[in-house]
Amino acid sequence: MTEPGQLERPVWQTGQIGGETRVVVPDVEGPVLSEEARGLAERIAARYPRRRSALVPLLYLVQAEAGWVPRQGMREVAEILGITTAEVEAVATFYTMLKLHPSGKYVLSVCTNPSCALLGGKRLYERAKEILGDQSEHVTEDGLFTLEEEECLAACDKAPVLAVNYVFYDKVSEEQLGEMISEIREGRVPEASRGGVPGDLREVSRTLAGLTERSENGQPDRVGQPAGSGLREGPAERRDEGDQTTGPSGAEGSPRSEQPPGAEESPRSEEPPGARGAEDG
Repeated sequence: MTEPGQLERPVWQTGQIGGETRVVVPDVEGPVLSEEARGLAERIAARYPRRRSALVPLLYLVQAEAGWVPRQGMREVAEILGITTAEVEAVATFYTMLKLHPSGKYVLSVCTNPSCALLGGKRLYERAKEILGDQSEHVTEDGLFTLEEEECLAACDKAPVLAVNYVFYDKVSEEQLGEMISEIREGRVPEASRGGVPGDLREVSRTLAGLTERSENGQPDRVGQPAGSGLREGPAERRDEGDQTTGPSGAEGSPRSEQPPGAEESPRSEEPPGARGAEDG
């Protein structure tokens, strides 16, 4: 209290008359988005009637470039879209798939909600932490892993479920967990239960940003439909080039829905009796 009936403004509040501006030290040096990435950002934003609608895709673009979403990246997204950094941060802090700290190439998400917990999910999480170390909830020393305890992954009938970069592995045992971690360390990411091998976090983020496959020089070459689902081709997905039954992520593709028997032969609806006569009258 400074005067009777007057509240003192905290110094950390900004935008108030008489208040001091809080200065936040940049968490990374230099721009996060290269000139080429900024060009992609502009093309992504151009796909939406309102530029602000490109906010989440651009945050994934930042994550694809930096491996996480630093505050500097949020500033750059705000600049591109013409909104405030506070608006960008409000969205970035809402979605858990946007990482606000340096993360490993592979995010291991272990569900510990009731169905999974009752079938060993909690112990699976504890075992993963034992193998990866106490720092794994942030990032392991080798930069490969980030471990997180996840809420429901909506696959309760496959409990306990483990996700690697948001691709699900069903009914994972502690022994299987150890083998998976070893294989990833050796550069052999195992195929997921329902097909596909998850790419690293940057690759998955690139897909979520709405980018297509990369060009020969390894750079995003155009903006369009998302390139599959961030999955690499697994052994069970390899098909002859002429096979058209496999979807973009390798899962068995469902044929286009066919018309019910006789649908092609059904005549168009006819005019009710007397309609033409009434019209002529």
